[in-house]
Amino acid sequence: CAIFVLSCIFYDHNTVNIVLASSDNINPEDWLAPLEAALPGHQIRIWQAGQASANADIAVVWNPPPALFEHERALRLIFNLGAGVDALFRLPSLPDNVPIVRLEDAGMAVQMAEYAVHALVRTARQFDVYEDQQRQGLWRPLPSLDRTAWPVGVLGMGVMGARVAQTLSMLDYPVAGWARNTKNLAGVSSYAGAAQFNEFLSRTRVLINMLPLTDETRHILCKDTLQRLLPDAYVMNMGRGAHLVEDDLLALLDSGRLRGASLDVFSGEPLPKGHPFWNHPRVTMTPHISAMSLRRESIAQVAAKIRGFERG
Repeated sequence: CAIFVLSCIFYDHNTVNIVLASSDNINPEDWLAPLEAALPGHQIRIWQAGQASANADIAVVWNPPPALFEHERALRLIFNLGAGVDALFRLPSLPDNVPIVRLEDAGMAVQMAEYAVHALVRTARQFDVYEDQQRQGLWRPLPSLDRTAWPVGVLGMGVMGARVAQTLSMLDYPVAGWARNTKNLAGVSSYAGAAQFNEFLSRTRVLINMLPLTDETRHILCKDTLQRLLPDAYVMNMGRGAHLVEDDLLALLDSGRLRGASLDVFSGEPLPKGHPFWNHPRVTMTPHISAMSLRRESIAQVAAKIRGFERG
């Protein structure tokens, strides 16, 4: 993949050097003009990987090359161009004493809500069945939707989880959220902590995972968890692939204990050819696209926080 770094040098009585680095195959020119517009008066240059250290104070990153933190040893702040920071923590070169600032939304929350609405409505309204009937040439109306039979549970109630929960609540589904601490959201029941985890699961038919990946949440979507859901349950994973024990999900789908699953993230990406998910009749999958950082919103948020950092 192309590796690039944008270096923004702020000229005032205390010069602040900022590098933006990514290992993804993206064009730095796409970021250059918007950054210049968001930070008028700042000189911005493109720095290719392999050059000498920029003596950066701030790094703005998305899946950065490990060499970035090996060469930039004077960092005081790291901005992550996404909500999940687990990719950073996998880098041995990540400094231990530098604060990390992640994107709070940047247009991702509404995308997550759209994804959840699509997956929920598709199964609850039986549009997946109608698609199959169309292929068979069948005209067969099915029973109308009873939303009370589709209680939704959202795992993780941060900015994006809260947006998903509130959006589905506005569609009159019974919605609950689970997090480490109690959340007060209109139309959303709150469950918190380990003491209420099983109670949360037992009232849930549609489980939507929005958790960050930590040692505590790794493999949280396992046989023990999923079989506590209501019968004919449905699972959506928009968190991280490592949240899910894939073999457990497949066994529960094949046994009929679970109705189906919508999966956007996987333990190995891209998903290997021949993986059972590709052709499983009860699995709908997408290639990690449930929400993507939008460049305009991301740059606006980062630029505002950079100006705040400069002000102290």
